[in-house]
Amino acid sequence: MSLPDKYIVFLGRTFSGRHHDYSMLKHEFPPEFDWFEDLHVGVDLGYQGIQSDYKGDQIYIPTKKPRKSKKNPNPELTPEQKAWNKVLSQARIFIEHAIGGMKRYTILVHRFRNHKTHFEDDAIGICAGLWNFVLCY
Repeated sequence: MSLPDKYIVFLGRTFSGRHHDYSMLKHEFPPEFDWFEDLHVGVDLGYQGIQSDYKGDQIYIPTKKPRKSKKNPNPELTPEQKAWNKVLSQARIFIEHAIGGMKRYTILVHRFRNHKTHFEDDAIGICAGLWNFVLCY
């Protein structure tokens, strides 16, 4: 999680292998609690279902383009939906920049071969701390 000024405020624990973003969110923040009730939360399309699982009026997700079918061979979003998606992507780009800023420390980019327990969590935490330090100075 990041602020609009690219400052990283939360890192979830790392998962080895392939895991869906939304399942990792549900693991870190169980839907039974009101985690996002008073926050503005903007997510990408990898979090389909967040508005129904979590409480909060300020959870924003882009509109997904409809699937192509026989009845709708050329699906398109309306101009309002495209404008809304653009507004959300302009807000989310700062988070992508924060992630990219952490990746300047190449330990996050290359294959991780260390077998110490939870060392990958430590490595990403150190990279996030260094990124935040660079932002402050």
